[in-house]
Amino acid sequence: MKNYLGIAVSIGVLAAVWTQVSVALELVTWVAFAAWACYFAAGGGRSGFQRGLAANLSGLVYGFVVAAFVGAVSFPGALALSVGVVAALMCLQAGWAPLSFIPGAFVGAAAYFGTAFSFWQTAVALVAGALFGWASGVLGARLQVVATRRTPSAEPPSSPAQAAA
Repeated sequence: MKNYLGIAVSIGVLAAVWTQVSVALELVTWVAFAAWACYFAAGGGRSGFQRGLAANLSGLVYGFVVAAFVGAVSFPGALALSVGVVAALMCLQAGWAPLSFIPGAFVGAAAYFGTAFSFWQTAVALVAGALFGWASGVLGARLQVVATRRTPSAEPPSSPAQAAA
């Protein structure tokens, strides 16, 4: 339990902050939490931030392309065809390191569809989620150092084994 104390406190506090701010500003709360999870799922740190956010935003663009295509054509199977092609492209883009976190692209596209095609609100929430992920990672690591710092015992050791520990 103590190994997770720093991250638990940082995520708990920042999740409350994000929820309050996003509700007050009428932002899409859940999308940021999905992007926040992508930060950690992509490995955290600088790489997790870059790969998670880049993949999330690429998925947002892919979702926009699907919606635009389906709105411009009218043949049976247009939606299925466009989703299939885009799903393949979201996987193939992983050959380029900045877009190598495949789940992030799917999260970005799903977020776009889940917000009823609200491009800018989705983009803002994806960026906010990545930033909160990064902030919670940094703050969590700092709090963990404090939580695991050994404090000297108030009582003298009662045995040599205790003194060596």
